[in-house]
Amino acid sequence: MLYQIAVTLLPGVGDINARKLIAYTGSPEALFTEKRGNLLKIPGIGTATVDLILGNRQVLERAGKEVEFVKKFEIKTSFYTEKSYPERLKHCADSPVLIYALGNADLNTAKIVSIVGTRRATEYGKEICRKLINGLADQEVLVVSGLAYGIDTCAHKAALDEGLKTVGIFAHGLDRVYPPLNANLAERMLEQGGLVTEFISKTNPDRENFPKRNRVIAGLADATIVIEAGAKGGALITADIANSYNRDVFAVPGRLGDPVSEGCNNLIKTNRA
Repeated sequence: MLYQIAVTLLPGVGDINARKLIAYTGSPEALFTEKRGNLLKIPGIGTATVDLILGNRQVLERAGKEVEFVKKFEIKTSFYTEKSYPERLKHCADSPVLIYALGNADLNTAKIVSIVGTRRATEYGKEICRKLINGLADQEVLVVSGLAYGIDTCAHKAALDEGLKTVGIFAHGLDRVYPPLNANLAERMLEQGGLVTEFISKTNPDRENFPKRNRVIAGLADATIVIEAGAKGGALITADIANSYNRDVFAVPGRLGDPVSEGCNNLIKTNRA
């Protein structure tokens, strides 16, 4: 686990290059013990990256602390080469090489749906969300969302109320819940679903982490459903990513001229949902 975590902490090495490095060296541990000359032979890997791999002891030290955190809170980890890693994510070239999870959800269950939308949800949007999940109740669907205010929160709550398992994807570590007002909801989800992230503890919910979080929401699911979305925002990013993964995307149409329906209506108009 130590070297798996360390790979994700290497500066400038994303998930795609991490896979390439491991494919050439054979394992995460081998990556950190490989000879410099052999690493330089890997296509697309330059001297700066090799220097970071072989000379950054801080990465291994930080990874060691994360191992302690994982063990203390009995967090489950899944590396992309392991059987436990979500099968749907394996088909996404840029999916995280390592994910952390709490709870009892099976991320390889038969049916998974992601539901996303605006944080400024209207009563109409919430009602549609509840009705939609009610219609899925007898299908034993796992409902995935981002635990944000608005449609995300509504989707998680509705799933719990219908007896469905639901998983929240974080844009930060598992040492906190963001937004904090959803802490009680997150506790309920641990008993009936779970919480998942690619980020280590003490990672803040910074702006740049949310698009990364959105690709996991899209990649985990067979289909993504957008319920109310403005002209721009995370829900539309998730829909676009789902489309790039060749997953089904659905959008709930709204009233013409309604700002919170503009994104959904445009997805339908442009044949992206």
